[in-house]
Amino acid sequence: MTYRTKKKLTQLALHLVLILACLVVILPLLWIFRTSLAYRVIAYRIPPEWFFTPTLDNYRIIFKEEPFHLYFLNSMVVASLSTLICLAIGAPAAFSYSRFRTGGDSLRVSMLATQMLPAITLVIPFFLIYRMIGLYNTRIGLVITYITFNIPFIVWILIGFFEGIPRELDESAMVDGCTRFSAFTKIILPISLPGMLSAGIFSFVLSWNEFLFALILTGKRSKTLPVAVSGLITQQGTQIGAVSAAIVLIIMPMILLYFGLRTFLIQGMIAGAVKE
Repeated sequence: MTYRTKKKLTQLALHLVLILACLVVILPLLWIFRTSLAYRVIAYRIPPEWFFTPTLDNYRIIFKEEPFHLYFLNSMVVASLSTLICLAIGAPAAFSYSRFRTGGDSLRVSMLATQMLPAITLVIPFFLIYRMIGLYNTRIGLVITYITFNIPFIVWILIGFFEGIPRELDESAMVDGCTRFSAFTKIILPISLPGMLSAGIFSFVLSWNEFLFALILTGKRSKTLPVAVSGLITQQGTQIGAVSAAIVLIIMPMILLYFGLRTFLIQGMIAGAVKE
């Protein structure tokens, strides 16, 4: 067997493995989308029926029988607001650490330590505190909760991006008359935009998908989509078509967000990999 033949066989094997891995990820999503368009009888049928007339009844169910438009709005407001606040606080904090080592190595380790605590150990204290101060079953209470968990994550990511930006840019801006803060806002932030968007997307996804705290700290008025989907699983059975339609509703913003910002996301993931 020649070297060229071995190389082609190796490439073919690698492509087959990659295709198989992609199918493992994509096929369940396609099956969920298919089930969301199927009648209840067809959705439960075994063996499955591959060809049928699509219907939007499952989407009508989640918007008529349940106020999923309100749950969608709750998730969007909570995820967007918590992400924006995390970036507004985390970016200056990460810049301060990257330039002045504010807090030293102990601060950086403590940021990691906050991510090591099991969420279940904190949900009861949050619940009791929110009941006392009136933040239970409110969007703002959920926003504050997500901020406390996402800020260390945002700061940790952005430190790497800011450390990759040469200090000479700060010094040149200050020589030209900028203050330290104006140099940060006018020079550093525009350069680090891919990293900011990358960190923001990750923070948004974490808040969008979070279930445990949303389950305990919200009621009917502030319920988010993951909690609303779990409500479709009852003692009478699982409304598989409605659940699939709700899942499609949850993942569509993530897909649109990825395709809309994928260029910035890839740039941001690469930008912090190399330091000057």
